[in-house]
Amino acid sequence: MQIRHMRGGTVYIVTNRPNGTLYLGVTNNLGRRIWEHRSQLADGFTKRYCLNRLVWYEHFADIRDAIQRERTMKHWSRAWKVRLILDMNSDWRDLYEELNA
Repeated sequence: MQIRHMRGGTVYIVTNRPNGTLYLGVTNNLGRRIWEHRSQLADGFTKRYCLNRLVWYEHFADIRDAIQRERTMKHWSRAWKVRLILDMNSDWRDLYEELNA
């Protein structure tokens, strides 16, 4: 039996402005994924609403845990997601620049 190594993953929230439209996603490379949102490389919801400001994220050692967290959070109310953002980032600042700091 072969055991595959699973890489980590990150659940994240992007917006267009403080208290703006929210998008919740999951990725195995947060820096690359936010760069893609900022560059508007993928057609869809985030491009349509210019959602490119990273305001919250949570990292997991196992991508499967990150995927499960995202699925759970997709059912949460907006108020619960906003509370997470405020707990981590009360100023709604763009955390993208801090990723490589």
